[in-house]
Amino acid sequence: MLELHCHTTFSDGTLTPTELVNAAIAAGVRALAITDHDTMAGWDEARQAATGQDLEIVPGLELSTVHNGKSLHVLGFYPDRAQLEDPLQDRLSGRKRRAAAMRDKLAALGYPVELPELGPGMAPGRPHLAAAMVRAGYVPDSQTAFDKFLGDGKPAYVEYERFEAVEGIRLLRSCGSVPVWAHPYLFRGGTVETVLPDLVAAGLMGLEVYHPYHSPYQVDKLEQLCEAFGLIKTGGSDYHGPKPEAEKPAYAGSNTHGTLNSLQVPIELLGSLKGLANRVKQEAETEKF
Repeated sequence: MLELHCHTTFSDGTLTPTELVNAAIAAGVRALAITDHDTMAGWDEARQAATGQDLEIVPGLELSTVHNGKSLHVLGFYPDRAQLEDPLQDRLSGRKRRAAAMRDKLAALGYPVELPELGPGMAPGRPHLAAAMVRAGYVPDSQTAFDKFLGDGKPAYVEYERFEAVEGIRLLRSCGSVPVWAHPYLFRGGTVETVLPDLVAAGLMGLEVYHPYHSPYQVDKLEQLCEAFGLIKTGGSDYHGPKPEAEKPAYAGSNTHGTLNSLQVPIELLGSLKGLANRVKQEAETEKF
């Protein structure tokens, strides 16, 4: 009944914030985090849609960082929006440059596509490029676009602009946010056990224990690590919206996304997250003075 990892059309989700809120209510979700990639732009619409409903909106985002040269995502909950807006503009600009570079690579390979026009606080990514290739008739589906062109190491792939996970965690903490390592067992730059101490030293405060990708053994291991390092546990479906049954996953790894409320994450975890958020905000205020 707790969803702490969901995406909307403000990043790579297929539902608008309003549609996501309605879907969450229908699925029995009682608290829903909006965690779009590198943007907070979907919060206001989600809050408006949830007004008068039995659904609490948890403000968040999923920060794109790297560690050991590999992508590592950090969820941030309850950040000070005013403080985080300017740093996020740099991240969004980087995402736009990356998308443009991949578009140019596709054109050089003989597959010209147009990047979509997105609103403020939004940036195109690989799913948008894959969808453009499908529309142009170059590939039958988005998964093929990733398998042949856009996936890691493929001809049109471009790495993220380097923004270290340690820097991202420190940024979130300085903005009063609770940083949580998203889907740790999807990370490909080292084992969870060897990487975690460095992230904790930087200020990491939680692990996304409950995720569709994680096996029961991995969930148990993450619960043990939370206990050992004094971290909070979070969880969510990493929901990106419904897809037609006949359509393949939108991008490599997207089969790791779940459906709303599929994990039945207990609502009680939200109390720990809120308590920690209050503590972080007090610490951030103290730092200013």
